[in-house]
Amino acid sequence: MTSSSSRSTFTRTRQVVGLIGWLALSVLVISLGAWASIDARDVYTTLQQPAWAPPGWLFGPMWTTLYTLMAIAAWRVWRKGGFSVQKRPLSLYLLQLAVNGLWSWLFFAWFKGLWALVDVSLLWALILATLITFWRIDKPASLLLLPYLAWVTLATALNAAVWLLNPAALG
Repeated sequence: MTSSSSRSTFTRTRQVVGLIGWLALSVLVISLGAWASIDARDVYTTLQQPAWAPPGWLFGPMWTTLYTLMAIAAWRVWRKGGFSVQKRPLSLYLLQLAVNGLWSWLFFAWFKGLWALVDVSLLWALILATLITFWRIDKPASLLLLPYLAWVTLATALNAAVWLLNPAALG
């Protein structure tokens, strides 16, 4: 039996519209990141990589999957009263989303390896804070963020390694 605290406060139609909205927001952020990363494949292959770096082709499918999971997580929290009730956790979610979107610009468009590392480190902390905040509201939503946190952990280490290996290119 489902407790009233786990049920949505919205009609089915509004829930579907909400899910579409959270997914659309993810598509917007992915698109802005893709715009900044238009030459990412060429840039990535010219940079020295650590031996443990994932292959370049993996990033697109991985980020698409993660952004989908993130949108579903935010939607699950949003369903518990909307933005007015869940202002703090959803604002935290939106902040980490913006910080995530900035990374592609810092690294691939502006070649600022140190600033990208600062950004991704902040992103990691914001994801963890979002995950903890979501846990208090909707445990499955929080669990949906675990792969994201794991991937950003790898991305943080990779950003640091690539920046250290390529100081001239990523000043």
